Amino acid sequence: MKILITGGAGFLGSHIAEFYHRKGEDVTVIDNLSRSLTTKLPKKASMYNWYYLKQNCKNVKLVRGDVRKPETLSQFREVDVIFHTAAQVAVTRSLVNPREDFEVNALGTFNVLETARKAKTKPTVIYISTNKVYGANINKIPVREMKTRYVFTESRYSKGISEEFPIDHCEHSPYGCSKLCGDLYTQDYAQVYGLKTGVFRMSCIYGDRQLGTEDQGWLAWFVVATLIGKPIMIYGDGKQVRDVIFVSDVIDAYNAFVENKSLSGGEVFNLGGGIENNLSLLEALDLISKITAIKPKVSYSDWRIGDQRVYISDTSRAKSKLGWSSKVTIEEGVKELANWIQANINLFKS
Repeated sequence: MKILITGGAGFLGSHIAEFYHRKGEDVTVIDNLSRSLTTKLPKKASMYNWYYLKQNCKNVKLVRGDVRKPETLSQFREVDVIFHTAAQVAVTRSLVNPREDFEVNALGTFNVLETARKAKTKPTVIYISTNKVYGANINKIPVREMKTRYVFTESRYSKGISEEFPIDHCEHSPYGCSKLCGDLYTQDYAQVYGLKTGVFRMSCIYGDRQLGTEDQGWLAWFVVATLIGKPIMIYGDGKQVRDVIFVSDVIDAYNAFVENKSLSGGEVFNLGGGIENNLSLLEALDLISKITAIKPKVSYSDWRIGDQRVYISDTSRAKSKLGWSSKVTIEEGVKELANWIQANINLFKS
């Protein structure tokens, strides 16, 4: 297969590239390498996955380009699968620069879909969406406060949030809006143009080679900050709960969709650790302290716009339609993440 990955120098995109490279597929990565400009990471860290692919996946073609520019994508007329991972990924940055957020996430997705529509090969498109498409509606669900976490009080959410949960009549943040725009366009291109598209509304992805920051990749950031002695700011009380999913489990789900010949298109999946793999921020700090034998330096501030008290993905649809289930437990995954960060600790030091 010919595989095209936008944002392929990022954490998720580079793992997808490596996965299909090992399978012997023809893989091309597009990335504008903007992470060095949009984060406070040292340049050696922000470029890490680009150089990792260069050194370890020599048959992967690396193309420097921007999905906001149609000419970047127009050369790809004969691809079989497009993974669209390129995105502006931080809610905080979207609040400061909503135009950039819109152009990258909404316009960039439109350009990818137009490339697929005009391609000779009618490629499968996988769009990396987010649970932020559900916006503040999540916070309308009653919760009960426990010692270290919040929990949903209504039994209908015992398995988490399903794909039928409403997206309307609530605040989203510019990031939530731009990702929802791409989400809906991806669904519609399946209906109108007959493309096979899969929208994956992701919860928190983590794993080795993740260069977490306070704004994105919070679990990796907690580990990094703990290991290098930087302070961790908790916005809210730390009892907010997220389901977390290891990167290899994510790719298993994507690949199951690619290989499934019975699914036509316009599919939507909530994908995360689900009811089996979730934890609060406080519980995450305790686990990291246990694994690293270091007590994190923690302080607290006010809740941030768009934050959700509890978000847990109901992964029932992915399980039933894709035959998928997560394999990596939180403790196993965080240990692997911590080992990788410890082995590459100089990446995170200025």
